[in-house]
Amino acid sequence: MKKTVGKKVYDTAEMTEVKRVAHGVYGDPAGYEEILYVSENGKYFLYGIGGETSPYPTEKLVSLAKAKAAAWEKENA
Repeated sequence: MKKTVGKKVYDTAEMTEVKRVAHGVYGDPAGYEEILYVSENGKYFLYGIGGETSPYPTEKLVSLAKAKAAAWEKENA
């Protein structure tokens, strides 16, 4: 997936997946999936997608500071 947010281009093919978390089951309108990625230069972002009543009714990319990424990882251990 390649997506531009602001002036930054994020390409998951060039990044490392750190952690993937699924909430709910496939087809659940409230279910969603979050994937934490890190780039080669240490930039983190969270990719989320889900059902129509989930926090991610459409694809969303969120850039995260290293500390926020670590906190997300700890919360989803």
